[in-house]
Amino acid sequence: MSSAALVAGGLAVGYGGRPVVEGLTLELAPGATLAVLGTNGSGKSTLVKTAAGLLAPVAGSLQVLGRPPGDEPRRVAYLGQAQPTGFVLPLRAIDVVAMGRFAARGLVGRRTAEDRRLVREGMARMGVADLADEPLGSLSGGQRQRVHLAQALAWRADLLILDEPTGGLDLAGRELLAAALVEERLRGAAVIVCTHDVADALGAEHALLLARRVVAYGPPAEVLTREAVMETFGLVLAELPGGSDLVMDPVHRHDHHGAEHQ
Repeated sequence: MSSAALVAGGLAVGYGGRPVVEGLTLELAPGATLAVLGTNGSGKSTLVKTAAGLLAPVAGSLQVLGRPPGDEPRRVAYLGQAQPTGFVLPLRAIDVVAMGRFAARGLVGRRTAEDRRLVREGMARMGVADLADEPLGSLSGGQRQRVHLAQALAWRADLLILDEPTGGLDLAGRELLAAALVEERLRGAAVIVCTHDVADALGAEHALLLARRVVAYGPPAEVLTREAVMETFGLVLAELPGGSDLVMDPVHRHDHHGAEHQ
């Protein structure tokens, strides 16, 4: 049995048996980070949902913590892009963070002192300890994102899967998250982060660039080239008079070109 946090071989991910991205072969060790870069629709969210066990692989092999994806819910914390903001019951921020202990204790299991400690610690690490008793609905978008990230930290997972975790965060929130992820890695947890920000990938061990196919995969210093990043995000380089360069979105360029000839 592999000791890796994640191993994929010839993996294809998608919906209803139809692949969005194919040919994914990668490995993530405990304590390491994989940054998945791409635009909306590139396949990055499809990949991490598959790793979290929410979607079945279309083809190929995938093991998460040595098991098929979804087999170890207690050990895998997943935070998607869209989080529910309305609940049947009015929940406080601390109630939402406490959900991070459900995988370990169950919905009705008795909470231990360790559970309470991890919940409070997660809130402190994301700077929302003072919001513990505030209704979730009364918080700003950035505050809610911090609360959901605190929930993921309270999970105490061996693999954290975070899809666009910095969305809505201010600079202080991004710095708190970065520090928390360093701490998670130091205790041996692996981290997968989906992002469209190249800067988020610079400190990762591996970067995976997707554009409904694998553009590049490897150490960030090797694969985050200008050409690969532009290909990932659908950009082209146009030369301006005088020899300077201008980065353009080819879709916008195409639309503009078409308008000139209408």
